[in-house]
Amino acid sequence: MGLGIRALRATRSSALGRIYSTSPIYHRILSPSSPSFFRWIVTTPELQKPDAAAEPAPQPPPPPTPVGGARVQITKPEDAIEVFVDGFPVKIPKGMTVLQACEVAGVDIPRFCYHSRLSIAGNCRMCLVEVEKSPKPVASCAMPALPGMKIKTDTPLAKKAREGVMEFLLMNHPLDCPICDQGGECDLQDQSMAFGSDRGRFTEMKRSVVDKNLGPLVKTVMTRCIQCTRCVRFASEIAGVQDLGMLGRGSGEEIGTYVERLMTSELSGNVIDICPVGALTSKPFAFKARNWELKGTETIDVTDAVGSNIRIDSRGPEVMRVLPCLNEDINEEWISDKTRFCYDGLKRQRLSDPMIRGSDGQFRAVTWRDALAVVAEAAHNTKPEEIVGIVGQLSDAESMMALKDFLNRMGSNNVWAEGNGVNPQADLRSNFLLNTTISGFGKADLFLLVGSQPRVEAPMVNARIRKTIRATQAKVAYIGPATDFNYDHQHLGTGAQTLIEIAEGRHPFCSSLLSAKNPVVILGAGVFERMDKDTIISAVETIAKYGKVMRPEWKGLNVLLLNAAQAASLDLGLVPEANSSIETAKFLYLMGADDVNLDKVPGDAFVVYQGHHGDKSVYRANIILPASAFSEKEGIYENTEGCAQSTSPAVPTVGDARDDWKIIRALSEVAGVYLPYDNLEAIRCRIRVVAPNLLQMDEKEAPTVSAALKPEFTGKISKSAFGTTVENFYMTDAITRASKIMAQCSATLSKRK
Repeated sequence: MGLGIRALRATRSSALGRIYSTSPIYHRILSPSSPSFFRWIVTTPELQKPDAAAEPAPQPPPPPTPVGGARVQITKPEDAIEVFVDGFPVKIPKGMTVLQACEVAGVDIPRFCYHSRLSIAGNCRMCLVEVEKSPKPVASCAMPALPGMKIKTDTPLAKKAREGVMEFLLMNHPLDCPICDQGGECDLQDQSMAFGSDRGRFTEMKRSVVDKNLGPLVKTVMTRCIQCTRCVRFASEIAGVQDLGMLGRGSGEEIGTYVERLMTSELSGNVIDICPVGALTSKPFAFKARNWELKGTETIDVTDAVGSNIRIDSRGPEVMRVLPCLNEDINEEWISDKTRFCYDGLKRQRLSDPMIRGSDGQFRAVTWRDALAVVAEAAHNTKPEEIVGIVGQLSDAESMMALKDFLNRMGSNNVWAEGNGVNPQADLRSNFLLNTTISGFGKADLFLLVGSQPRVEAPMVNARIRKTIRATQAKVAYIGPATDFNYDHQHLGTGAQTLIEIAEGRHPFCSSLLSAKNPVVILGAGVFERMDKDTIISAVETIAKYGKVMRPEWKGLNVLLLNAAQAASLDLGLVPEANSSIETAKFLYLMGADDVNLDKVPGDAFVVYQGHHGDKSVYRANIILPASAFSEKEGIYENTEGCAQSTSPAVPTVGDARDDWKIIRALSEVAGVYLPYDNLEAIRCRIRVVAPNLLQMDEKEAPTVSAALKPEFTGKISKSAFGTTVENFYMTDAITRASKIMAQCSATLSKRK
């Protein structure tokens, strides 16, 4: 092949030589007698294109896009400084680190120990960059950015430094990626491929570390640990427990619990997400699936009233795990252990077919047509005032609207949600919402908790309170039974008598309340179940007026709800007409209501249970209608601060189950009281008439605050102390009670106590 090409070139050159030798032009140009023995002929683009000189100059490169779509807000122009990242000028606010400046410039710096929500440790050294006039590479996560600083992230020196750091990290790291649950989503894998060397020089024996027992949720393989201390800082700063720490020095350094003990925090599962390697992984998820086999569906959590944003990872019809999604206004990037690990309850004790209780007391499966016909006949044979409906704590807004409309057409208005008590104050939304909002707690300087234990009622709200305390040194006062907080607090008393003393200005706490600029009062929803709740609420409103808690620019009076369905049920007007309606009920419709006391239900009452789990109320039901769980349907939920969010179906329904609102819609047709909606859009149009704020997704409509707060309170206040609303944090609803993982946590918790 090469010989042929050379021969072709030789043939061409000889032919050209013959042409040039016979051409008179050739002789005239190369003749020595000519004025110019040799002349160069140069062509330029300007000569070929006369209008080329008029073309515009090349545009400068577009400004860099921040990493992850981050936004930088500079409130005051004088607080901005300019730095240069790889030659690009970037304006950032004062106080930012070099790593953050690089992120604003669109340069992703590798890191292991750095986390944006934790304190700076600077001990992994993976984020080394070169700074002009610096004798050696600097750790960008710990170096503050200075005006005019010139940062270089892609120089040979920076690359060599990162390769050296990565080589040291891999020196003692085991080569067990094929059996590691972190494989496929491991920061060490990704960064070693992107910034590491292609070979290692370490040939000695690798060290090994004994695994630690942190409980039934977190699996440890401490030989994989790279001592980034993210888990240690999370436990002490976010979770508020001193369970983890660093032991030893040098090659004997390891993460441990000092003494043999379990990790006791309700947020312990978050260390799985922040661990950059496979040292801390999910124990229930161990060896179940790889991340590339899973389908992720972004939805919301319904185990409490916070509405944390989550991602459900599923494979086929089974939910495999639950991970947090970022939402700065609600849960940031954390979720509670109950939210993360209760998913196995979605496949246990499920109701899959309509069933009717026979004369022998046993249930038998029937068709939907037969089941709905029996329910419709029983409803028509009952007086309207004896028809009662109760919705459960996991019900969505569409199903509650459908049940209310159905019972109204049957002549009854006795429908309410469990947990709201009798005669709830639902006229003004400010009477039952978290008016300050979760993100607004960051501006508070004083918290007064009345009958509320947010650590078990709403862990994400409690985490935000702790964050505020660490940032602003805010004070916390508490009225209620002795409980375990993860921050310093002042226990004022256990009963409502303390409220009267504060309202009358006779308590020493009044001076702290008056001196606070932005005080926050949080009333626990457990008060709704007390007989003297109206007097307690009136006393709290008096305290709010006395301490100037409610102002046009600051709304500090709050109610912390317990259940996901409470806020939407009160917005939709699910308020009973009579206090004792359940005692005289002859037709009781339970839609997922498993925590209502059925002891007072008459023995001859016809009870319909519509739900997705065979929980407490099933044992009293005459007929069972299987429904979909929150992971299998699309529905609207309103959280405790009044923000409406929607779930998304991640897995198919179980058996012959149907969505709640579809069951009621079909029942209305069989009963002859046709409901005028056949799809979600139509029923949401009906919701728009009653509560239009429920259709403003991911937005908070500011509640109307009454200008005339009750200055006086009348009635007797019980001397009994406030009770503990949540007895067992790990078992609060039908899903968590069916979870085997939650049962293990509950057993471990009671054993520790």
